[in-house]
Amino acid sequence: LCIGFALPPAAAQGRPDPAPLMAAQREAMAALNAMNGVWRGTAWTLLPSGEKHNIVQTERIGPFLDGTVKVIEGRGYEADGKLSFNAFGVVSFNPATRAYNFRSHALGQSGDFLFAPTADGYTWEIPAGPMTIRYTAVIKDGTLREVGDRIAPGREPMRFFEMTLQRVGDSDWPAAGVIGPK
Repeated sequence: LCIGFALPPAAAQGRPDPAPLMAAQREAMAALNAMNGVWRGTAWTLLPSGEKHNIVQTERIGPFLDGTVKVIEGRGYEADGKLSFNAFGVVSFNPATRAYNFRSHALGQSGDFLFAPTADGYTWEIPAGPMTIRYTAVIKDGTLREVGDRIAPGREPMRFFEMTLQRVGDSDWPAAGVIGPK
């Protein structure tokens, strides 16, 4: 499977220099460097019955494509160690629009969502009809705390998710294990 593409020689001569775009992307992604690493802690989510379901949550987060994107893998484990949740995401920045994007894959669903760095973390949102699902994260002193709220017009936000993770250490993921030319 080749995910690149080849241009005819004439078209290749007119190709713009990618260096300025990539430099702008790296600069924008630097605002998210506090996310990098391996994280572990507890999380809970509300089940349809209203019961809180607790899991052990892990995240591994790191830069990819020479620091122009951030990749995230989340894994949730039951008390018996069984994997019950797995998600993958990519955060990117578009210099032309000056906007961040979050591409998420989880629970058989995928989508592109607005993502915004904050002074001490980030937010991202999922539009859900008249409602918005907003995730807000704060990263401070080796702790990543993210909450999820359902926001409906005329109602108080309803918290349905919370995770509090401790930074376990650095990660060489996703760059580790690349296949070299020989």
